[in-house]
Amino acid sequence: MPPVPTCILSSTQAPQVSHGHDLDRFVQIGSLTKPLTGTLLAQLVEADVLQLDDPLDQFLRIPAGTGITLRHLAEHTAALPRVPPRLRRLDPYADFDLEALNAVLERLDTFTTGPPGGEAEYSNLGYAVLGAALSAAADAPYEELLNRHVLTPLDITEVTSNPPPAGRLSARGFLGRPLRPWNMSGAILPAGGMWATPRETARLVTKLLVERKLGEPALTWQTSGRLRWHNGVTRGASVFAGALDDGTWVMVHRLSGRPAPTENTAVQILKDAAAKPSNQVDGS
Repeated sequence: MPPVPTCILSSTQAPQVSHGHDLDRFVQIGSLTKPLTGTLLAQLVEADVLQLDDPLDQFLRIPAGTGITLRHLAEHTAALPRVPPRLRRLDPYADFDLEALNAVLERLDTFTTGPPGGEAEYSNLGYAVLGAALSAAADAPYEELLNRHVLTPLDITEVTSNPPPAGRLSARGFLGRPLRPWNMSGAILPAGGMWATPRETARLVTKLLVERKLGEPALTWQTSGRLRWHNGVTRGASVFAGALDDGTWVMVHRLSGRPAPTENTAVQILKDAAAKPSNQVDGS
């Protein structure tokens, strides 16, 4: 197998770029989009546009009695399945447009696996619904809201759902041909459709998790002990980003849809940083 293009940015070492990756070309970040959506939710709460425990039916037309709130969607406790129904095999979200989402919303009570508020069940569908609710509450498209309330206040510019084709970087298949990336610009966008340059992704992570420019990290971030983190996977890309409570951070992106090596690389960097004496400086 050919080597996988990889880039690593962290607080503990100089950027590492190998096998044709590029810090300044746009790559898919998959579900690392979700913390952006969660941050948008928090910012709309701060702006008094909505509240975390507002019921979903306040914003979207869904069957009565689901009991689902915005908090449930953000915390993956809405008892919704992981993915929408009837997805394609090769490009799963290409047909999941607003019409398809509305068809799900009309029968949302038939998709729930139990009462909301129970055990977390990771759901791309839930974040698609959350994004639609935020758009309805603020009366603007998701990406417009994301730019207005999250990216612009952070001075982040290289995050978008539609980067210029010449500026994109995608994985290659076994014979060296570029893999066609998944189309995630429809209703699934708030769950995993954004692109970003690795350099800007690292800036975004540090501003949200380390500097906390927009307040406490959003509910979306996963926690493992002292680590806040999130990952993302698409057909030809995988990313892991996280920060320890002492400010140590890491972001690893690989042009491969296999997440385990990406996550293992990032976790090892964090473990090495935690094991290093506090008075030791790289290169000393």
